[in-house]
Amino acid sequence: MLFRNAARTEGHRPARTGLRAAALAVVVAAALVSCTQASSGGGPGADVPNAAADPAAADAARNVENADAVENADRAEQEAGEAGEAEDTAIPSPGPALVRDAFAALQATLNETCTPGAGDCAYFLGRVTQELIELDESMRAAAKGPGRFKQPLTDMKALFDKLGDDRSEAHLEKHFSEIVGTRDGINTWMQDHPDDYR
Repeated sequence: MLFRNAARTEGHRPARTGLRAAALAVVVAAALVSCTQASSGGGPGADVPNAAADPAAADAARNVENADAVENADRAEQEAGEAGEAEDTAIPSPGPALVRDAFAALQATLNETCTPGAGDCAYFLGRVTQELIELDESMRAAAKGPGRFKQPLTDMKALFDKLGDDRSEAHLEKHFSEIVGTRDGINTWMQDHPDDYR
């Protein structure tokens, strides 16, 4: 019984392999005929045999063309997807946060401080400065208009003019009082004007 099943199984494999080999041979033959026609200038009316005269060769050629078309479509879809991903990464950010959100981020620094000269101010002063920059951007882009935030914008401009582009710890420590004072002054102003940012 085992021998018969093995024989049956073994009998089918060579047949399948033979079919694959025959199909491959037909495809290769069709390709050779096509190449011969192209290189000799022959066509359907010339002495060179026409591949279309052999139905098996024509079917094989169609299968190859279909496979090529599917492969080309897959490649085009993949390239389009990659291009879409590149475009997605190039999309600009949606813009500044709402004033209330930027102010909430600044308020989160209220209970923090550092000691100038102790080496622990780089993060704190850098963070407060960044939160002030983002609040400034939010106020300037506010739907109600930047006119509602004249005092905070004036205070932040004065600070930014003093700081310039230098964000080193030593430079920020030099302006410790101005950075913390601006933060605290804006917090007080915002608490007194809740309708302007909510």
